[in-house]
Amino acid sequence: MTERTTEDDTASHGRPARRDLAAMLVPLTRALTAAELPVLDAHGLAMWAYAVLLRLDDTPVRTQAALAQAIGADKTRIIGILDDLERRGLIRREPDPADRRVRLLSLTDEGRRLRDAVQSAIQLREEKLLSRLPAADRDGFVRALQTLSALPPDEFDEIIG
Repeated sequence: MTERTTEDDTASHGRPARRDLAAMLVPLTRALTAAELPVLDAHGLAMWAYAVLLRLDDTPVRTQAALAQAIGADKTRIIGILDDLERRGLIRREPDPADRRVRLLSLTDEGRRLRDAVQSAIQLREEKLLSRLPAADRDGFVRALQTLSALPPDEFDEIIG
């Protein structure tokens, strides 16, 4: 007796019916990134500058290298971005009282206002896309992305190997 498979189990020629996650996420990520660009341009921010503003919060980041690692940027690449954000009054770089060689990075009130305005505008655009999903699926999708994106890089590497 042979085992039957359904279309849900496999696609043609025994291949899995579901596409690889990267194959599904990359086009979506590209489209979302492209949708962010007009918002960032309207607020005078580059993508990396926005990444910096998103990462900085109420707790200062201890070094530029730590910030670069946290946002996945080369530490030499963000120096000009940090200079520009500081010049615009959006971030502060202050000596660490515990080690004057180290600079603490933090948002100013203006930086927080700009970050929040940009993030709200971007999330309004994202809601248009998410509205294509039933509410329960939308909430589950966002929760799943939050969970997976919160994994530390070393843990992610360990899991996927």
